[in-house]
Amino acid sequence: MTEADLPGLSRQVLLASFGLAALFGAVAQRSHFCTMGAVSDLVAMGDSTRMRMWVVAMAVAMMGFNTMVALGWLKASDSIYAAPKLLWLSNMVGGALFGFGMVLASGCGSKTLVRIGGGSLKSLVVFFVLAFAAYATMRGIVAVGRVASIDRVLIELPAGQDLPSLLAHASGIATPTAAGVLGIGLAVAMLLWVLSRPEGRRAEVWWAGLAVGFTVVAVWWVSGRLGHLAEHPVTLEEVFIATNSQRMESLTFVAPVAYTVDWLILFSDKSKLLTIGIVTVLGVIAGSAVVALATRSFRWEGFAGAEDTALHLVGAALMGVGGVTAMGCTVGQGLTGLSTLAVGSVLTLMGILGGAVVAIKWQMWRLERLA
Repeated sequence: MTEADLPGLSRQVLLASFGLAALFGAVAQRSHFCTMGAVSDLVAMGDSTRMRMWVVAMAVAMMGFNTMVALGWLKASDSIYAAPKLLWLSNMVGGALFGFGMVLASGCGSKTLVRIGGGSLKSLVVFFVLAFAAYATMRGIVAVGRVASIDRVLIELPAGQDLPSLLAHASGIATPTAAGVLGIGLAVAMLLWVLSRPEGRRAEVWWAGLAVGFTVVAVWWVSGRLGHLAEHPVTLEEVFIATNSQRMESLTFVAPVAYTVDWLILFSDKSKLLTIGIVTVLGVIAGSAVVALATRSFRWEGFAGAEDTALHLVGAALMGVGGVTAMGCTVGQGLTGLSTLAVGSVLTLMGILGGAVVAIKWQMWRLERLA
C-alpha cells in the first residue's frame, strides 16, 4: 500500500458502507424494523413479533462478528466498545435517557432516518435537534458536566470488557476461541428463543432480522478488514480508514448524526472529510426513500400540534445526550456493540429498554387520564 493508493481505498470503504446502510434503510422501511416499536408492541399489546425480529438481528450480528474474531480477521479491542474501563453508570443512565427520549420522539436514531426517507418532516426536526444535543454532549457544554461527573464512575477491568477477553484472562483460553464459543453459543440460544413461539416463525421476522444483522456484520468487515492498514504508508501507524473514532466501526446513529450536520455546515473546510458514520447516515435515508417511493408509501408528515412538537423536541434532546453518554443507541449499542459481547453494551441495552418501558407506561397513563 502506497500513499497514492489511499484515496482509492477510502472510496471503496465509503461506497461499500453507503450501500450497506442503504440496504439497512430499505429493509427497515419495508419491514417496519424498529426497536421502540418492538418494545411498544410488547408492553402495550403483548405482541412480540417485532421484538423477535430484533433478536434475530442481534443474534446474526453476534454470530457474524465473533466468527470473524475466531478466524483472526477482527479484534474487539480495535473498537470503542471493548475498553478495559467500564463506564457502567454512563452506560445505564445514558441508555435510560435515550430509551425514554426515543419513545417521545417516535423512534430511535435509525428510525428517525428511516422516517425522513419516508417523508416525515417532524423526523427531520428531530434529526437536527438530536445532532445539536449529541454534539454538545461530545464537545460542548454538556460534555464538560458529563466528563466531570458521571464518566468518573468506572470499573477498571483486568482485560477488555468484552466477554471473550474476560473469559480468556480468567481461564487461559485463547480470545479467538472464546469468542467463537460464546458468540455462536449465545446466538444459537437467542434464535431458539425466537422460534419458541409462532410469531417468531413468520417469514418477515427472519428475512428482516437476517438482513439487518448482516449489514452490521458487513460494515464491521468493511471497516475492520477492508479499511484496516497495519502500517500507514506515511505515519507507519495502524489505522482504520475513514472513521471518526480512528477505531474499527459499524452502524450507529447518534454521534454520526452530529458529524453529518457538522460536515454539511462546514462543507468548504477541506479538513472535514466523509467518514463511514456520515455516509451510513445518508445511506439509510436514501435506502428508505427508494423503498417508500417504489411502494408509494412516501407521505409528507408534520407535527399534530404544539404538544406533539414539544414531546418530539424533548425526546430528540434526550436521545442526543443519552446516546453520547452511553456511547451508542439501539443500533450502536443494541446491535453493533452487543455483537462484540461488551459488558457496557449489555448495560446500555438494559438502560434503553428500561427507559422505553417507563416512557410507554407514562404515555399510556396520560392517554387514560385524557379519556
